[in-house]
Amino acid sequence: MAKELEPALPQDIVSQAENLLRKAKSVDRRIATAESCTGGLLAALLTDVQGYSHVFDRGFVSYSDEAKCDLLGIERQMVDNCGAVSREVATAMAAGALERSNADVVVAITGFAGPAGDDDEEGLVHFALACEGGSPIHREEHFGPIGRDGVRLESLRVALDLLEKGVTA
Repeated sequence: MAKELEPALPQDIVSQAENLLRKAKSVDRRIATAESCTGGLLAALLTDVQGYSHVFDRGFVSYSDEAKCDLLGIERQMVDNCGAVSREVATAMAAGALERSNADVVVAITGFAGPAGDDDEEGLVHFALACEGGSPIHREEHFGPIGRDGVRLESLRVALDLLEKGVTA
């Protein structure tokens, strides 16, 4: 007999995702994600909830600089000049995902989840929300050295919060 697996994510995050999907369904809004440091974790979470398959359109996992450019249409010069973890790149990721999907609401996440380079701040994460017909919203968080898992979990909470704002706007 197989041992029952423990839930992979904290219940508050799962509940937050369920509430978001319920609200998105009620207002007929479709969601997409553009993820770097979360590596598709948000997309996986949103597709794990049964009964809402038509609400989630797609997820872009653009972990490398090249993927950000290839998948989301970001100019390489922007990544080189601003850094992959920046307000400008997060906003461009959200805009690119909105343009390349059938979604009404997109959230982008880029940050340093684990130990960062000499000039990089561990736990720095940039988020951007793009909505059809609206101006992009940026949010910057400094989670600190709480470990890769901690940064990724906190990033999910922030991204879900932003998506809820976009869905209910």
